[in-house]
Amino acid sequence: MLKKLFLGALLGGLSLAALADGLPPTVLKALKAAQIPATSVAVVVQPVDSNTALVAHNASQAMNPASVMKLVTTYAALDLLGPAYVWKTTAWIDVQPVDGVLNGNLYLKGSGDPRFAIEHLSGLLRQLRVRGIRHIAGDVVLDRTVFNVPSIDPGAFDDKPMRPYNVGPDGLLINFRALRFTLLPDNGRPRLLLETPAAGLRVDNQLKADGNACSSNWKDLINVRLIPENDGNRLEFTGSYSALCGEKTLNLSPLPADTQAGGLIRSLWQELGGTLAGQVRGGNVAIGSRLLATHESAPLADAVRDINKYSNNVMARQVFLTLGNDAPKEAPVGGTGPATAERARQRITDWLNGRNLRFPELALENGSGLSRLERISAGSLNRLLQDAWKNPVMPELISSLPIVGIDGTMKKRLNGSQATGRAHIKTGTLDGVKTAAGYALDGEGRRHAVTFLINHPRAQAGAAAIDALLVWVAERRAGEKNIVLEKE
Repeated sequence: MLKKLFLGALLGGLSLAALADGLPPTVLKALKAAQIPATSVAVVVQPVDSNTALVAHNASQAMNPASVMKLVTTYAALDLLGPAYVWKTTAWIDVQPVDGVLNGNLYLKGSGDPRFAIEHLSGLLRQLRVRGIRHIAGDVVLDRTVFNVPSIDPGAFDDKPMRPYNVGPDGLLINFRALRFTLLPDNGRPRLLLETPAAGLRVDNQLKADGNACSSNWKDLINVRLIPENDGNRLEFTGSYSALCGEKTLNLSPLPADTQAGGLIRSLWQELGGTLAGQVRGGNVAIGSRLLATHESAPLADAVRDINKYSNNVMARQVFLTLGNDAPKEAPVGGTGPATAERARQRITDWLNGRNLRFPELALENGSGLSRLERISAGSLNRLLQDAWKNPVMPELISSLPIVGIDGTMKKRLNGSQATGRAHIKTGTLDGVKTAAGYALDGEGRRHAVTFLINHPRAQAGAAAIDALLVWVAERRAGEKNIVLEKE
């Protein structure tokens, strides 16, 4: 028999730790339907203008937050670096060009820019052409030394090594190390178009038409294999593609960093009328080199918006490592050392401690949430959200979060409900993990910090419970009692 305890005004002066565990009935019903026990869930709901939580369930339990961990990384970055912070990707030369010929190397030095795309690389190369360089007799040297990170196995996390979200951090990350393909039916046989410039790469399309309905896992029906050849690489596509899928975009990261950058640089340089005699390779900017051209990124606030709206893991890892970088941005060499994950973790920890946000259970690996090791509690996330609400960077952080039923990862959820357009929520998903955290308005316009963490083998079925909580907040009115305990 269910016993319900409603605590209202009497709890007004109690701290979060003093509150008993509790969940709204609609949330409990959704969890029961999903076959997820309440012990595998942590929830906190607290008005931003109050010291008392409306709901506090398993608040101190350390759990895997998945991509909700991006809130820690992006809030720290906005506060420590400032919303206007920019990354600079620079071009250096070690000899003076003569009659359009650079009889030496061209050095491209990264600063960890999380969104250095094709158009930005093209613009930087165009600056070189405008400055009179037509032919590069030496090599193009890619300097990634702003980050000191070990190479990773891209297939280690989920055995999908070519998925772009598995790309590791890179001091000179170019176009997310991704190639964009377009798939479309053509007289019953799938066509495959490579849209990203990639000199030296040949696409071998052996896909077969599939007469079945287009499934949600259509990507898993396509097999891709990179085959080295004497004159470059061949990317072989086998498997099937349904004609009923129509036109689809497939982004892949099949190439090593230098190979991907080399194909892109050669293609763009040729398009600009330039020629290159040497190789494209990794290395360091030579001492004594001269700065020739600079690309300045969009401000950090723009990057944070992409990270949180669309849960971009690669960008989050780039920002995380930027927090661990203390080398001068303008110098080609030198400085006190490149960024490491350990430095980034320590800087975030020091920052949290300085804001009196001591989270003893916090475990940071890469700051993106794409991790089996990262941990934080719902209570700590709630304290982070409460602190952010009072911070000058609050507008930039909140505006970066998906709006329920409107955009980002929440675009297709709760459309037409009471919560539509009334909550900014960061979501997270891994196998066995489903999470959400952010800010939501109640029925009278009072804003609440909301955190919901699920760690359970059936976590993916828990989206309805998260949605039920957001609707519960949206429908609340002043004077309603707080449900803080409901159990067997």
